[in-house]
Amino acid sequence: MDAVSTVELEVRELIRRRGIDPVKDMTAARDIVHEAVADYDERSMSGGLPQLPDLADAVKTITDAVAGFGPLQQYLDDPRVEELWINSPSQVFVARDGVAELTSTLLTADEVKDLVERMLRTSGRRVDLSSPFVDAVLPDGSRLHVVIPDITREHWLVNIRKFVVKADRLEDLVRLGSLTRPAARFLEAAVAAGLNILVAGGTQAGKTTLLNCLSSAIPPRERIVTCEEVFELKIMQRDVAAMQCRQPNLEGTGEVPLRRLVKEALRMRPSRIIVGEVRQEESLDLLIALNSGLPGMASIHANSAREAITKMCTLPLLAGENVGSRFVVPTVASSIDLVVHAALERDGTRRVREIAAIPGRVEGDVVEMADIFTTREGALTRADGFPPHLDRFERAGFDVAALLSDRDT
Repeated sequence: MDAVSTVELEVRELIRRRGIDPVKDMTAARDIVHEAVADYDERSMSGGLPQLPDLADAVKTITDAVAGFGPLQQYLDDPRVEELWINSPSQVFVARDGVAELTSTLLTADEVKDLVERMLRTSGRRVDLSSPFVDAVLPDGSRLHVVIPDITREHWLVNIRKFVVKADRLEDLVRLGSLTRPAARFLEAAVAAGLNILVAGGTQAGKTTLLNCLSSAIPPRERIVTCEEVFELKIMQRDVAAMQCRQPNLEGTGEVPLRRLVKEALRMRPSRIIVGEVRQEESLDLLIALNSGLPGMASIHANSAREAITKMCTLPLLAGENVGSRFVVPTVASSIDLVVHAALERDGTRRVREIAAIPGRVEGDVVEMADIFTTREGALTRADGFPPHLDRFERAGFDVAALLSDRDT
């Protein structure tokens, strides 16, 4: 056993004796690590014990092992790493700056299970044969997703999606090259005017970040209610009520789905409602809320603005046999005002590729759309369309014609 492993065992024994939870009381755990490392270093000076090669490295390694997430902690601490996933104990991948790479980290099957159990300890959620999937939030806000056999072929599959804060406002997206300044000014005015916005894109396209940046343009006096499967949104406004779903308990009861949260949100005096992502029948409840005059935003998995609207016309049909397209399609046309489509490029950058308006008209069960900004030759440029509800822009103090005539990039 090497010196670091010896000190780690001593630290674990000290933590057990003192009754400290290293996950909840990181400061106390770190103090014990420093104490144990200093004590061991002093004893090794007199001979008989192998010396620690580097005290700072030893403190970091032992702290990660007892109070962090062991070999994975280095990636969670790396600000460039956006996501981490484990396909097998010998295959640990990370996405750094949007590009996937296989790491040199090698684990055992028992280490993977121990790390997952440690991650779930503070969430109150579980994963076992009766519940082989789990979504949870780590203490730092990262999102954890785990799937276990026999759903998987052999190994536990683990995904940790970090929320790397690179942008808080639309102006930050302009600085990062994800959005042009004219498009940012238009979106800021659209949010302030109370238009309903659907953010579309594929996995890792930056939909959550875009929702956060759009929410920064909401007037400060408004009350925001958010609904998510697990907490991911970081709304910076003053009056925010955030809710997340709950999984069923051991008896299979107590589940709180996203659809329930959307319904409950309407009873909480919202000025705005934000749904982290619509996937199923909760889309119907969201449409009904938006159609009643409550401004809101949501995200959806789709590869274009047109596909996003088509999907919004389909998902509500999951709510029941009594819900038909003759009701859903015109409701979508009258409820959604703008679709903002973002994409993850091959080089790892994230860009808004189109901003489309929904004028509110339907032609043969097809919702009409008008491009306001579109990508031409790799750049987001002004198209010919105009947004609906020009009167709302005027009441909010914006001249739409002036906003959209601004060619400054």
